[in-house]
Amino acid sequence: MKKISQIFIFFLLFFSFSCKTPVQEIQEKKDDPVKEQLISANQYIGDRVQDQISAFAERAGWNMTVTPTGLWIMITEKGKGPAIISGEKIRVKYTVRLLDGTLCYISGKDKPEDITLGRGELEAGVEEGLLMMHEGDCAVMIIPPHLAHGNFGDRNKIPGASVIIYEIRIV
Repeated sequence: MKKISQIFIFFLLFFSFSCKTPVQEIQEKKDDPVKEQLISANQYIGDRVQDQISAFAERAGWNMTVTPTGLWIMITEKGKGPAIISGEKIRVKYTVRLLDGTLCYISGKDKPEDITLGRGELEAGVEEGLLMMHEGDCAVMIIPPHLAHGNFGDRNKIPGASVIIYEIRIV
């Protein structure tokens, strides 16, 4: 019996020390020339869009702030209310145009729209801009395609890859 327990302990120790966690080999990253070309092309397009917006704002005489994401915003009228926060329900009046002046959308003249920030009810650029505002503020936002409707537009009035201008008031 003693011999069986010694054999059992031997095998137990043998198997516990012989089992090692397998080592995963680190694979070298291979350069993907197509991926690098696409990244370069997207960067080029983004830079050209920013140049286009910059030239437009300069011609309009607008002194705008540019966020790290590429949103251009100018507060045209200061309100006296508290800062807007995510998750808050607010009332807005707005006009949406293309850079060439084409009117795309306008909120009801007599009836503002109710929206809740952070739910994706508006374009990402508009939500970002609203979070920089206070109740009662009016602002102009120039929103590049990647913060608006992207390469496909809204499939209604805003064409793909369009820069849009929001004139918005928080009421």
